[in-house]
Amino acid sequence: MLPEAAQARKAIWDAVNPHTGMRRIDEAFPPALRANTKDHEMMIRFINGSTWQVLGSDNYNSLVGSPPAGVVFSEWSLANPSARAYLRPIFAENNGWQIYITTPRGKNHAYKTYHAGLNDPNTFAQLLTAYDTGSISLEMLASERQAYIDDYGLDQGISLFEQEYLCSFDAALLGAYYGREFKDAEDQGRICLVEYDPDIPVHTAWDLGFTDDTSIWWFQVIRGEIHILNFYTNHGLEPDDYFNEILSKPYKYGTHWLPHDAKAKTLAAKGKSFEEQAWKALGIGNVRLVPVLSLQDGIQASRALINKSWFDRVNTEDGVEALKQYQRKWDDDKKMFLDKPLHDWASHPSDAFRMLAVAWREEMKPKEPEPPLWPQNRTFNQILERQRRRRVEGE
Repeated sequence: MLPEAAQARKAIWDAVNPHTGMRRIDEAFPPALRANTKDHEMMIRFINGSTWQVLGSDNYNSLVGSPPAGVVFSEWSLANPSARAYLRPIFAENNGWQIYITTPRGKNHAYKTYHAGLNDPNTFAQLLTAYDTGSISLEMLASERQAYIDDYGLDQGISLFEQEYLCSFDAALLGAYYGREFKDAEDQGRICLVEYDPDIPVHTAWDLGFTDDTSIWWFQVIRGEIHILNFYTNHGLEPDDYFNEILSKPYKYGTHWLPHDAKAKTLAAKGKSFEEQAWKALGIGNVRLVPVLSLQDGIQASRALINKSWFDRVNTEDGVEALKQYQRKWDDDKKMFLDKPLHDWASHPSDAFRMLAVAWREEMKPKEPEPPLWPQNRTFNQILERQRRRRVEGE
């Protein structure tokens, strides 16, 4: 399992050994061992009945109904961490195994997996640098270090070299949008246990993935602070599944904030939009669309929001991890970061958080006073006379 199915096909399934000109899977599994090969599923079934398959963590729940005996997570630090949580019960049931191979990308879920392995007597964990393995000569390593500095500058070059060759978890995650904001949040103790206040309404903010992940954040606004209570992401589900997830929480709800693409009508929903389906499930008066904001303005709003937010460290752990991993796309030809984000597993949670940032602004706006029940500037007798005339005219 690689981070994405497209990467898996390119790096494993279709990969050719340049020394032999043969596909690597054909070298590893000669045709005489196979009962059949399913190219579209990247699966080989052997004559003894066992199978071997290549997957991406962007579609981990495709394993439903075919529990594996074991899995190798390649480039685990870049994979969707939800894949591990989803598959763990399967391996616990069938006494299966898991292997994690990765280079670090900051202190993310791969860092936690490694340290959990160090502390588990039933798990083997090892960190090997290029100096430890001796697979690359000292001269070549020195040359590579200098090449990184020449290409990326001193600080960024050394950071990338230490990450890739020395397996450093302390190297900065380059291009991260919210790195400084979350360092401040951690230093200030704002990633902690956050209690739900039943006297204050809970709002939700969504990002809809019609072919990939849908992500949802739950939050309360209390005296100018944003208390972020919960996070959920999944894909391949029906709208009702997400509505049921909302209604399963013991919260008193305020507004459910949807992105503008919720207005699109689909044939699968018999011509109804996601917004219309949400009206029925959650109440028409409780569903609103987030005002349109540019990507960059939304990212700036998210930075401001993080600085005012308190995150529940248990229920929002996966969402916070996604925000930490959300980063700008790197153009290796121009040797610069682009003004657009890298699209990976962290994108949808981060897009939903942008919706939250805009929704929070709307929640903080002063509410317009309710219109008076009776027309203004009329005496009580005038109001009675007006009502009498209406009644007579009606008769």
